[in-house]
Amino acid sequence: LTVHAQIQSITKLFSGSQVRFQAPPNSLVSFFDASLPGTLPVLNRRCVEAAVMTGLALDCVINRKSLFDRKHYFYADLPAGYQITQQRRPIAVDGTLTYSHLGGTRRNTLITKSVRIKQIQLEQDSGKSLHDDRRGQTLIDLNRAGVGLMELVMEPDMSCGEEAAAAVRELQLILQALGTCQGHMDEGQLRVDANVSVHRPGDPWGVRTEVKNINSGRNLARAIDYEIQRQVGVLKNGGTVQNETRSFDRKSGHTLPMRDKEGLQDYRFMPEPNLPPLIVYDRPSTAPPCVHPSQVVVLEEVRAGLPELPRARRTRLVESYDILPEHSFTLVNEDGLTDYFEAVVKETKAGPRKVIGWVNQVLLGLLHHHSLSVSQSPVTPQMLAQLLNLQENGQISSSVAKQVFQELWRAPGKTAQQIIQEQDLGIVSNTTEIHRICQKVVDSHPDQVQAIRGGNKKVLNKLMGLVQKETKGRADPVLVRSILEEKTS
Repeated sequence: LTVHAQIQSITKLFSGSQVRFQAPPNSLVSFFDASLPGTLPVLNRRCVEAAVMTGLALDCVINRKSLFDRKHYFYADLPAGYQITQQRRPIAVDGTLTYSHLGGTRRNTLITKSVRIKQIQLEQDSGKSLHDDRRGQTLIDLNRAGVGLMELVMEPDMSCGEEAAAAVRELQLILQALGTCQGHMDEGQLRVDANVSVHRPGDPWGVRTEVKNINSGRNLARAIDYEIQRQVGVLKNGGTVQNETRSFDRKSGHTLPMRDKEGLQDYRFMPEPNLPPLIVYDRPSTAPPCVHPSQVVVLEEVRAGLPELPRARRTRLVESYDILPEHSFTLVNEDGLTDYFEAVVKETKAGPRKVIGWVNQVLLGLLHHHSLSVSQSPVTPQMLAQLLNLQENGQISSSVAKQVFQELWRAPGKTAQQIIQEQDLGIVSNTTEIHRICQKVVDSHPDQVQAIRGGNKKVLNKLMGLVQKETKGRADPVLVRSILEEKTS
């Protein structure tokens, strides 16, 4: 994979123009972005720090000296006729991205793998071409021209779409945790190119194709899996895989040819004459005394500012709360869910394993059903904690708790206590009344009673369900089971 991550920065890589999504066309374009004669690049320190921080998070070797180059190609949305990048000596090399995905027959086994990061380089983004087919013209928006990118190049260590999608999702979480890229794929902040080839075991690498600009994890998995099958089919039928660039059509689920790569384009790389070598220092003391601290990027300081990364967070959740690894995977992968879970655990008497069931199943199920994020949940962590405390205190049953949760979702202005009082959902504490209802159920179902006495204890659950139906789920299930066992023995 080659991933282009837009650096989260107020201004562009080499100019003072602002970076803002969906601004009016050509409203964020400096003289340098438009490549007017006489303009010179001024390197954005924030972009350098972001690249160094990302490199450290991915266990890369940070090059203390890196170089900028010009990559020449001619296109309307590249006013200079070249892109400033880092071809010869990028800022970071030789890293590793460790990622996990759920596998196994029931998709509940956590499988952990890693992919090598070949390099991370700083470069400019191009502008955007908008093709108007009806009028037969192309419109150019240069707002994006010059925006800082990190290009992350991975080695060919993955073998299916699911692995690639999991690796990109983990990278997305890391970048978001670092604050170096917001990672919104729908806004083009994270764009993925997939290089795919197939070969038989023992044979040399096959001819590769490149699927360009994939904008979601799901589409990435679909595009790669389709391309693998397409290439296998071509070779089995005696054909030859072409070295070409392809696009992914998400409607049909197919990749389509864009242009061939047989005539390799000569980018005429050359050193960027207007930028000196980029120097990163180990410690403040190693920086030259004549250089102002605001112009220096220090590895020691960047490393000290690294936050808790997704993998470390999963490990901490498993160790601190005694939850399963797959539960930590869900918590970390869903934006804001870890904070929600920890806020509930902090305020409830219920154990973490009980809380995880509510958060990962009940809450997350409703959020996905209504296409909401965790921050948009009508039920706050405090509301869920209060509900669980009522259940732990024996004031409501588990079935009533789920019923109350649904009411809290529909009417977030009310508390769990108010809903319980209004609808008379509190636990039935009158044991005489529960005995009466249990006796009624036993008397009206002689066949089931006979089956239980014959050794089929599972039938008892059906009788318990009938008692709970009579009490609208308000009877203590432990008490009900005890009474029914006594009356059917």
